[in-house]
Amino acid sequence: MGLEQASAVQEKIRVVRMEQLLPRIGRSFRIKDEEIAVFRLSDGTIKAVGNKGPNKLGPLAEGTVSGEYVFCPVRDCRVSLIDGRVQEPDEGSVPTYATTVEDGEVFIWV
Repeated sequence: MGLEQASAVQEKIRVVRMEQLLPRIGRSFRIKDEEIAVFRLSDGTIKAVGNKGPNKLGPLAEGTVSGEYVFCPVRDCRVSLIDGRVQEPDEGSVPTYATTVEDGEVFIWV
């Protein structure tokens, strides 16, 4: 396995049961030295992003969710839960993580 392939290997980590995630309320989890914010959107979709806002201070799990965005509680900018980008005119981004739900269990790929 080459270096490029080794860095692309991801692991599926169980984080929580689906019913423990309230719609539009974030929860943070520490996974492999990273703090990840997990959200259950109004339509039931699960999204996961790095918990530190684009200014590296605001805990996004404590932010207000509106549609597919979360407002950073410190900087008051909108962060996309789809691609991690901050909505213009602000700048920046946060990492995003793939999620799956199996038998009511939520998994994050890291």
